[in-house]
Amino acid sequence: MVKSKETEMSFLDHLEVMRWHLLRSILAVVIMALVAFVFKEIVFDKIILAPKEPHFPTNRWLCQLGEILGLERICINQNPFSLQTVKMAEQFSMHIIVSLVAGIVIAFPYVFFEIWRFIIPALYDKEKQTANGAVFFTSLLFVLGVGFGYYIISPLSVNFLGNYKVSESVISAPTLRSYVQTITSVVLASGIVFQLPILIYFLSKVGLVTPDFLKRYRRHSLILIVTLSAIITPPDVFSQVLVALPLMVLYEIGIGISKRIMRQQEEAMAAYDKPKKSSKKAEPAEKQEPTKEEVSTKKQKPE
Repeated sequence: MVKSKETEMSFLDHLEVMRWHLLRSILAVVIMALVAFVFKEIVFDKIILAPKEPHFPTNRWLCQLGEILGLERICINQNPFSLQTVKMAEQFSMHIIVSLVAGIVIAFPYVFFEIWRFIIPALYDKEKQTANGAVFFTSLLFVLGVGFGYYIISPLSVNFLGNYKVSESVISAPTLRSYVQTITSVVLASGIVFQLPILIYFLSKVGLVTPDFLKRYRRHSLILIVTLSAIITPPDVFSQVLVALPLMVLYEIGIGISKRIMRQQEEAMAAYDKPKKSSKKAEPAEKQEPTKEEVSTKKQKPE
């Protein structure tokens, strides 16, 4: 019934439905951004500026691990640097930008839920069954990606970029804008990258990606992942592996998802073709048995 109602809707009706979904999504982002704007001490002192401090959990754990393993290189961000602003309204503008980013991150599950509510009426029952849990797994992977970017990549990037020098005669004086852009871009990029299994799922469903394709380009993806981890981490193998390993795991999970979808499609095709084959085999058997009328006509024919 839902499907028939949706087919009766005009193009303008669909636009009206989409408009309300977008308005609710934007409203959720704005509300969360206002909450983050009000609690600026928590957002900046406890969250945004924390990765550059020695007491940040990742910095503290890496230093403890470095003492155990005898690796001083992995003890990072022990000399926190100060940030500066060079424009009158820079702190206020950064306050607004950080609040908006926080609103997007916090409201992402609800925003995706609204997008999914707009898409799902156009799906068939079988497609709805296979896509169950899309909102949950997408939100879960996004939260894991944001957490990975914030707790792992951000402190490593801050330590590397904040202490990198081309010459001793050059004084490094990072601005608040550059620091905030680094943290927010890393966190949002990690949340998006962790959607790789979901992307592979939908691409496999439409036939654009196959397990053989992913296996064939596995080496290329590994080289890309290792290169990316080498750029954003300190020059030691431990940090590079720490960043590259989850991305490799996500790629392998994507291969497994693609295999499962291909197997389901093959089973569905086999189940669809089976009745056809059985009906084709039954037709010759029916033709071989002559009817009573055919027998009688054959007897009446003169030799």
